[in-house]
Amino acid sequence: MSTATAPARVFAQRPDPSWAPVITIWEATRACDLACRHCRAEAAPGRDTGELSTAEACALLDHVRAEFGPILFVITGGDPLKRPDLEEIVAHGARLGLGMGLTPSATPLLTPDALRRLRAAGLSRLAISIDGADAATHDAFRGVPGTFARSIPLLEEARRLGLSTQINSSIGVHNESQLGDIAQLGSFLGISLWSVFLLVPTGRAGREMLLTAAEHERTYRRLAGIALDPATPFAIKTTAGQPYYRVLEQERRRRGLPPGSVRAAGVNDGNGFVFVGHTGTVSPSGFLPLDCGNVRRQPLADIYRNHPDFRRLRDPASFSGKCGICPFQRLCGGSRSRTHALTGDAFASDPTCVYVPAA
Repeated sequence: MSTATAPARVFAQRPDPSWAPVITIWEATRACDLACRHCRAEAAPGRDTGELSTAEACALLDHVRAEFGPILFVITGGDPLKRPDLEEIVAHGARLGLGMGLTPSATPLLTPDALRRLRAAGLSRLAISIDGADAATHDAFRGVPGTFARSIPLLEEARRLGLSTQINSSIGVHNESQLGDIAQLGSFLGISLWSVFLLVPTGRAGREMLLTAAEHERTYRRLAGIALDPATPFAIKTTAGQPYYRVLEQERRRRGLPPGSVRAAGVNDGNGFVFVGHTGTVSPSGFLPLDCGNVRRQPLADIYRNHPDFRRLRDPASFSGKCGICPFQRLCGGSRSRTHALTGDAFASDPTCVYVPAA
């Protein structure tokens, strides 16, 4: 895994998205003991023999730090705890100065002792999925009874250990009505970030699980209301829900508030975001399965900076239809993942966005 020839740059704030992503996601494995209804990875209990090795994973971390700077590096899956070398990899990334995040599955593998070891290795943020305000909703979605009851004390233990915590919520027809209750639960748990994922019909997720365009808009408006409430103690970001940032800015204007400075605004698939699969395949995101190369054959920085799909994803004016002329295109850009899944074209207009530009 060679290093790209371009010089490294260290960023005090947010990197230039044409040069470096804000976040790199690495799918450490597709092995997992849950049976989630929407699983992008279509996970299975056993590990794939083609996964990146420990040495390859550490080389990827070296490359990311040298080329992209001290960005956020998130290890996901499947369930990363299925890898016995997880602590070693976390420790290597932390020594390099990367912000090391982890999104494990709430299975018996994730114990308080495992959290303590990961914290000692240098983990800085733990993200656990909460897909309902109650056990019935969450467990039905995750496919295994008891996951909700296990998740809550793990988040509390992580906070006691000094880890920054976030909850990830997949929003669809099963829980759209529970947004306010999930937000209250996040407040109770003392999270730093609520990451809201608007479902994409890929992997096991079917179109019947998705909200309508009007329901998406209603969800964005509810989230904006929560985000702008002075009593809300955590930040909100969306995945595959970029129109939220358009709605948030519209609501700021309506209330006479100054423009926002949300770090995640404008970050989109391939635009400030890159995904490395378990066998090294590089995509603009895990939900936009465009095969743009492999880190075993080509430097990640070269793929991110120069692949035609990545370059076009960073040029929303090249999108077709209303997304290509929308005045919010740099703030939003539409969900490229959902657009691709629903239309077959990652560069078309987002069919789940109701906004129509005056032009």
